[in-house]
Amino acid sequence: FGFGSGCAPFAPGTWGTLLAVLLYLPLSLLSLKAYFWVLVLVILSGIWLCGRTSRDLGVHDHGGIVWDEFAGYFVTMTAAPAGWWWLVIGFLFFRLFDIWKPWPIGWLDKRVQGGLGIMVDDLVAGGYAWLAMHLVYRLLP
Repeated sequence: FGFGSGCAPFAPGTWGTLLAVLLYLPLSLLSLKAYFWVLVLVILSGIWLCGRTSRDLGVHDHGGIVWDEFAGYFVTMTAAPAGWWWLVIGFLFFRLFDIWKPWPIGWLDKRVQGGLGIMVDDLVAGGYAWLAMHLVYRLLP
């Protein structure tokens, strides 16, 4: 439940992503190689954690499960440009793609089960957000 952020009475995914922004700050100081390995650890542990929590609750992808938001935001922020503005842009793009669920995100969300199913839609949303953020960065003068 994302260190309690998933217990928010409304929009737990957004609250989970806001906490991910704070958790990202110290991670942003890591080398890209170290960041990558932390991201791999977050993803692999998330597949297990989300699957286990889902089984324990008896609900697939309970709204309070927000570890997937952490992982998705961390994917978004891989090799992100420096500056607080990019934290905000990454947050907005990630939430947009996570909520909107353009293809194949929505398709994956409905068809992949277990911990991987909980994680995969947010990971792909993070990939879309990463791409959008880097396109914006490249297009700015």
